[in-house]
Amino acid sequence: MNLLETLKHYFGYDSLRPGQQELMDGILQGKDVLGIMPTGAGKSLCYQVPALMLEGITLVISPLISLMSDQVKALNQAGVHAAYINSSLTENQIRAALAYAAQGKYKIIYVAPERLNTARFLDFAYYADISMVTVDEAHCISQWGQDFRPSYLNIVEFVNQLAVRPVVSAFTATATEQVRDDILCVLGLRSPKVLVTGFDRANLYFEVRTGNKKAELLDYVKEHRTESGIVYCATRKNVEEVCTMLQMEDIPATRYHAGLSAEERKSNQDLFIFDEKPVMVATNAFGMGIDKSNVRYVVHYNMPQSMENYYQEAGRAGRDGERAECILLYSPQDVRINQFLLEEKDLREDMDREEAEAVRERDA
Repeated sequence: MNLLETLKHYFGYDSLRPGQQELMDGILQGKDVLGIMPTGAGKSLCYQVPALMLEGITLVISPLISLMSDQVKALNQAGVHAAYINSSLTENQIRAALAYAAQGKYKIIYVAPERLNTARFLDFAYYADISMVTVDEAHCISQWGQDFRPSYLNIVEFVNQLAVRPVVSAFTATATEQVRDDILCVLGLRSPKVLVTGFDRANLYFEVRTGNKKAELLDYVKEHRTESGIVYCATRKNVEEVCTMLQMEDIPATRYHAGLSAEERKSNQDLFIFDEKPVMVATNAFGMGIDKSNVRYVVHYNMPQSMENYYQEAGRAGRDGERAECILLYSPQDVRINQFLLEEKDLREDMDREEAEAVRERDA
């Protein structure tokens, strides 16, 4: 099957979106590629379709267990044999998965970056026919990115240990020029095809609102009671307060932040994804890799610390291409707290925003 036939057979699409063809063609020509495309632009297809056309196995390095699980489930439902290797599996399950992979039973294998340089995985990879290594959420490789993962720095060492260097492809939704240069350099991409499709998403409406935040938020969510949305807060304390406020108004809301147990985070995420609790109140710990297409609004209760963070978070709205709204509730206090955190970053890296606000007021 050619490219379009493969696309139609496994994924049901008749045509490609802007940029996808160029990246797929680059991979199939044996070139390294870097694709910087907005959320919802179909980045995963850019490596999944070529993976099915290349001779050997494609390894997809991914930062989140939930993202791997969702992608592998979707691929298997589409008739593609895929698996993942991460800490959610027992050692016996990992051993069995790698044994099946060595027999050629999987075409695509998702793997956590921490697993790459373990003895068992290296032994498998050295003897396997690996056609491509794909780095998903590639901005995690850069210390300038908001989701820096030190384990991503091991990827190039892993690739260099393989018997034959495969094609290396990298994808992200958001990357400044500095982050882009980091990705190219740290991954050691060779004469890569670099494609930036632009960041405009015509279906998203942006608005900044001032005034009483609680009243503005409550009115907005009530007006959109039948829709699914995300409310981002800067602190765990705000998440708890806002979620409680919404629940007291009989709005089906749930919450997500790093202070909750892994089990509760997973349970609340599922409640949101399956629309049992269509409103998610969360810190920026929530969102990467969440494949929920019908998010009709993203409200920022507090101002993010950078435009890159804002773009990443707001971009989780309207992934189905339908109209969605991105509302920022502005307060001058947010600017002062963010400025304080930036000025004190080296001294107070472990300080959350509530502590920063208290110290700023004390020192004023």
